[in-house]
Amino acid sequence: MGSRFAGSFACPLSLLALALAACTGAQDTAGAASPDAQADAAPTAQARDVPVIAEAFQSAMTPDDNIDSVASWTAPDGAVWVIATAKSTDRLVVYDGHTGQTLRTVGSLGTGEGEFDRPNGVAVADDLAFVVERDNHRVQVLRLPEFEHVASFAADDLVKPYGLWVTPVGEGYELYVTDAYMAGEDADGEDILPPLAELDRRVKRYSLTPDGAGYRAQLVSSFGDTSELGALRVVESIWGDPAHGRLLIAEEDETYANELKVYDLDGRFAGRTIGGDVFHAQSEGIMLKECGDGAGWWITTEQGKGRTVFHLFDRATLDHAGAVTGQMVANTDGIWLHQAATSKFPQGALYAVHDDQGLVAFDWRDIAGALSLPACAVD
Repeated sequence: MGSRFAGSFACPLSLLALALAACTGAQDTAGAASPDAQADAAPTAQARDVPVIAEAFQSAMTPDDNIDSVASWTAPDGAVWVIATAKSTDRLVVYDGHTGQTLRTVGSLGTGEGEFDRPNGVAVADDLAFVVERDNHRVQVLRLPEFEHVASFAADDLVKPYGLWVTPVGEGYELYVTDAYMAGEDADGEDILPPLAELDRRVKRYSLTPDGAGYRAQLVSSFGDTSELGALRVVESIWGDPAHGRLLIAEEDETYANELKVYDLDGRFAGRTIGGDVFHAQSEGIMLKECGDGAGWWITTEQGKGRTVFHLFDRATLDHAGAVTGQMVANTDGIWLHQAATSKFPQGALYAVHDDQGLVAFDWRDIAGALSLPACAVD
């Protein structure tokens, strides 16, 4: 998100060394250094000896779009599309997943079917694209390849939604949507974080079941821990792992910490955070590389303004497995891992937003090679 937030929270002792400059006792963080300034002051990837790998391609850069999140889909003819949300132009941009060429745009500003108002999160499951619209505070479901409207829901529940994770369940789906509602603005127009006790609705969980030609959505639960350690202060990126019963949720309030919170699929905080000892800038996009027998790696994003760093964590243990960066990629919001083999990427590809203006791609073989990861056997 990259904005500043005001509030009054005490610093936990475990984070005091990291947060001393931004938090001393209980104070108003409106006067703290901005996240942009913190990111600029962070050690560069090169200074931290992070392996550098080459991007497979870079798309056209379109600053007016303000690209935020990406998701990929394999068409029946084998073509790979990467669908990106364009927050400022209220549309989707579709890229060729092998070359980065812009194929088309979809939608325009509005509240109707196939229209968008600040689309943010996007995910693909089967032949459905799920788009979170922050300012229409809803989720819209579109059927590929025509982007035919299938359903819209959650406008009565969501306040300021950003990210989502979708998983198939039976003949339908479950969706987890992050909701970064605030407690108004201060005199400088900065968002005010709600008190901890009011952060219990940070994630909304929905079931989506077939209903005629479309789907019927139902709110299953709203959750968010209200303890100092487990609270979700500022939320966007979320991803799940049914095999291990886990959710990872990025904490984006840099005045508190750069880390990811570990929850279970029922919305309970697992009592653990990861990344706080290795992230030097805001935590952002999250994906999961799934291998056989429950093995694999979480791929997470450190959104440095000058250089993005991707941190990998062991899927089972959550231990840090290493980090890589690209030759150019910077200021990354969303990422998406295309796990299926394609003619261009035989072991899959990681797509990453680049500087809010386009996207880049990485060959999974280059990531695995740089970190000497074992081969990923797929069930």
